[in-house]
Amino acid sequence: MVGCRCFAALFIAFLVCVNDLPAKDNAATNQKGTQQLEKTHDAHSEHSDMIMSCAKACSDCQLACDSCAAHCLSLLAVGKTQHVKTLQLCDDCAAVCAASAQIVARHGPLTNVICTACADACNQCAVACETMKDDAHMKHCAAECRRCEKACRTMTAQATEHNH
Repeated sequence: MVGCRCFAALFIAFLVCVNDLPAKDNAATNQKGTQQLEKTHDAHSEHSDMIMSCAKACSDCQLACDSCAAHCLSLLAVGKTQHVKTLQLCDDCAAVCAASAQIVARHGPLTNVICTACADACNQCAVACETMKDDAHMKHCAAECRRCEKACRTMTAQATEHNH
C-alpha cells in the first residue's frame, strides 16, 4: 500500500513538471519528433515495400520456372530433346528463386548473396527460354525471369548504396 502511494505521488509530481513546461516548447518538440518519426517510417516503409516486391518477384518466378520445367518435361517425353537444358535451368532457377524469396522476405544476412545468385540464375534461364520463340509457355517463363532478375539487381544495388 505504501508503494502505491509513493508511485502515485511520483506520477503526480511528473505531471506537474510536464505541465509547467511552456506549451510552445512542448509543441515544437512534439512536432519535430513527429516529423522525424514520419521520415523514418517513410524510409522504412519504402524499403519494406522494395523487399516485399523483390520477394514476390522471386516467388512468382519460382512458380513460372516450376511450371515451365513441367512443360519442358512433357516436350521431352514426345522426343523434343532440345528441351533438356531448359528443363534443367528451369528446375535450378526455381530452386534458387524459392530460396531467394524466403531469405529476402525475412531480410536475412545473406540477402545480397542470394539476390546476386538469383539474378544470375534468372538471366541464364531467360536466355535459354527466349531461344524457343514460338513457345508461349517459355516466353512467359523468360518474362518472369527478367522481372525477377531486375528486382534482385535493384535490391542489391539499394543495399550497396545503403552500405556506402
